[in-house]
Amino acid sequence: MTSTALEVRLASRPTGWPTEDTFEIAEVEIPTPGEGQVLVRNVFMSVDPYMRGRMNDVKSYVPPFQVGAPLDGGAVGEVVASNAEGFAVGDHVLHGLGWREYAVVAGTHAVKVDPSVAPLSAYLGVLGMPGLTAYAGLLTTAEFKEGDAVFVSGAAGAVGQLVGQIARLKGASRVIGSAGSPEKVEYLVEELGFDAAFNYKDGPVAPQLATAAPDGIDVYFDNVGGEHLEAAIGALNLNGRITMCGAISQYNEAGTPTGPRNLIQVLAKRLTLRGMLVGDHKALQPQFVAEVGAWIASGELKYSETVVEGGVRQAPAAFLGMLRGDNTGKMLVKF
Repeated sequence: MTSTALEVRLASRPTGWPTEDTFEIAEVEIPTPGEGQVLVRNVFMSVDPYMRGRMNDVKSYVPPFQVGAPLDGGAVGEVVASNAEGFAVGDHVLHGLGWREYAVVAGTHAVKVDPSVAPLSAYLGVLGMPGLTAYAGLLTTAEFKEGDAVFVSGAAGAVGQLVGQIARLKGASRVIGSAGSPEKVEYLVEELGFDAAFNYKDGPVAPQLATAAPDGIDVYFDNVGGEHLEAAIGALNLNGRITMCGAISQYNEAGTPTGPRNLIQVLAKRLTLRGMLVGDHKALQPQFVAEVGAWIASGELKYSETVVEGGVRQAPAAFLGMLRGDNTGKMLVKF
């Protein structure tokens, strides 16, 4: 094993869209694990929309990245040295120190995963944080019930592709998705079984949603915010529910984002808008893995991944591509 490795650091805080100059690739000494720690050689790392918010120096539900320090995020890798009870060299673990080739991780912050049960990449996507987000956000936060008509924005992304399928498998009357290309729209309908989908770049969202859901919707799973949220409020039926999971359309706005102009309908329709953080739903993990794992095994639930090869040097480009919507399904970097 070499004595040095690469990591990605935050070079500067972006205003508006990040660029390659936002990041710095640094060479560092491979650390030695201390008592209760393991040294992990990362195999896959995740890039996720929430990471954009952490590049801003603002108080939020998770601390901001620090300029000059390595970024972090979900990763899965192989244990190459262990001083932690219960972990052996050769084990594969899920942890939170991505954006680097090697990571020293406390045993208490590493979770063993089995590559014979599912591909390692799946533990960062369909069976990982995005999967639990979709599962909990639909079933708990939105209080989905059989017969609901469901609309999900960003439907070809890591979370959205699962929300629509879970709704269908749980008995939704209609599942509608929005995406940003004709290929993604076709994927949603032909591959994932959505009843309807539209390309939000083809025109205003509201009329396209009205055509796709002529009887309105009961649940909106929001990954996009902005125009999508306003259109969904207009399309929701009485006592409709919204899970506010993300607002990727606004993450790179340099000015003050505008909110929906039709919030009065929340009152008139008795709507429920509820924000969600996946960390609040850890208790659902066993149920989620059991149910979604069974659907994957039976072929009832499908998923896509967009894997960027080339290791840590390609992580900034993968992150920027994810923000642009270049990915179908989960965006990952392979080391």
